Amino acid sequence: MSENKKGILFALGAYLIWGFLPIYWKQVEDISSYEIIAHRVFWSFIFMIVFIIVTNRMHLFYKDLKFIFKEKKKIIALFAASVIITSNWLMYIIAVNNGHILDASLGYYINPLISILIGFVVLGERFSKLQWVAIIIVFAGVAYLAIGLGSAPWISLYLALSFSVYGLIKKVINMDAVFALAVETFVLAPFALIYILFLEGSGVGSFGINMDSLIMIGTGVITAIPLLLFSLGAQRIRLSLIGILQYFAPTIMLLIGVFMYGEAFTDIHTVAYIFIWGGLALYTFSRFREMRSQARKTPRRRAGY
Repeated sequence: MSENKKGILFALGAYLIWGFLPIYWKQVEDISSYEIIAHRVFWSFIFMIVFIIVTNRMHLFYKDLKFIFKEKKKIIALFAASVIITSNWLMYIIAVNNGHILDASLGYYINPLISILIGFVVLGERFSKLQWVAIIIVFAGVAYLAIGLGSAPWISLYLALSFSVYGLIKKVINMDAVFALAVETFVLAPFALIYILFLEGSGVGSFGINMDSLIMIGTGVITAIPLLLFSLGAQRIRLSLIGILQYFAPTIMLLIGVFMYGEAFTDIHTVAYIFIWGGLALYTFSRFREMRSQARKTPRRRAGY
């Protein structure tokens, strides 16, 4: 199997897992979202450390840590990234377990374009006229949804904005994805463990010899595995293809929300999503065309050079 095909399978596997995650969280919907997120942080850290040790990468992990902890700004950025991604996870779980899977789905649809706007404002990135048209169309769809429903889709906007800011911070830190998750969860793991012990000591915790506990321990695995798959996929395929595959996850979430859990998909949603999907398709096409144009302009090396 070619590296390109392997990359597609790895990336697609990551997005499929992310897409079906609402079903996993629904299994513990009777447990407080705050308790779930504490377990997710703690067990993700445990899983990542075990994975790093088993794959004999601990020396590389230490090397990255030394590099980051030499700079005060990167330490602050790392702590900020930990808090932001944890709040993103928490909002996502709250949304799913309280009947707002569609809002979560919308957040991950518009996340790429929020990232684009942050790149424009913070990093000074520039876009073509066609790309600006695509961005305007998407936000017109979001605005129509907000007006039609009588309130802004705050859950969607928070998920999109927090994940985009997290991505920006990760770009500044520039750390291996596996090591980054280990460090980010390490920062908050002690607080998570203290909270878990407090709940158990108070007699209100859910951890014990039961299925719910196995599911919460499993949160470490379902957090780390898709990240590892995505990392392996991104190394092997073009960014433009990643851009197309990333919409598998919110699409699956949308279908799950409507057909499995009966969330309302109204005429207002239909019109709004036509705008959103149209804008995303236009932007993806524009980026794909742009990357093909750049590839043609890049001179190929001759044999022997």
